[in-house]
Amino acid sequence: MSTSTSMAGPAAGRVPGEPRTAFVLAGGAALGAMQAGMVHALYERGIAPDLLIGTSAGALNAAFLASLGLHKIFDFRNAADQKLEGPDVELPGVRNVNLPLSDPADGSEFWKMVRDGEIDQLRGLLGDGKAANRMINSYRTIIKERTAEHSQVLHALADDSVPALMHCAAGKDRAGLSIAVTLLALGVEREAIVADYLESNATHRRYKVHRNGSSAGVYSPEVMELLSPLFDARAEYLTAAFETIEATWGGVEAYLEQGLGLTPELRERLRARLLD
Repeated sequence: MSTSTSMAGPAAGRVPGEPRTAFVLAGGAALGAMQAGMVHALYERGIAPDLLIGTSAGALNAAFLASLGLHKIFDFRNAADQKLEGPDVELPGVRNVNLPLSDPADGSEFWKMVRDGEIDQLRGLLGDGKAANRMINSYRTIIKERTAEHSQVLHALADDSVPALMHCAAGKDRAGLSIAVTLLALGVEREAIVADYLESNATHRRYKVHRNGSSAGVYSPEVMELLSPLFDARAEYLTAAFETIEATWGGVEAYLEQGLGLTPELRERLRARLLD
């Protein structure tokens, strides 16, 4: 059996004698799995630990939480996304940065369609390849129009904003594209970037679609098939982004230098931060 005790966020600035918050994480595989949800719920309510104590599986969870040492969280959701899902949880010592990579109107219209769209509406909007084309156009637009945001992320990472977390709503489009751009700046081969991006299709990583209503047709096979391209990570989406870089800037190097304003010195700092 292993036991660990780790200091967490707020303790360093706490007044001696002031009450402290400890998370005591017990052992056992089932309990170890449950602890992830418990810790998430506590953080959502603004309850952060000064001390982490664990045994067995709980020790592993405690060590993991203490080791993250997050510096910054990049949230690429827009106002409509945040209204639906809520803002990021405030974690001790972590700075939250909201950089919307899509317009609020797009988010509002998108989630209304996903959650409330009737089958005839979904057929008209998403059928016959329209859903996949919508995603491809979105990737192209983000690459061309959100250079300032991607530049800001890469400059922050180069200037010691690591470890960092990037996320959006589904976790594979705005965040996935931002990570792909980061990997391009690091000089990672395109095939490896695509392979990493496609990992978002793993069952435990996929976004769980929620729809309003209780009738049997709400989650019918046809409805889910129509919605599927919106929540798939497809190589053709990322390929469209790469093609847009080639068509707009003539290549990756020009995109990084002219589009994102990355100097050779900054890219070297970025590699030093993120590569072994």
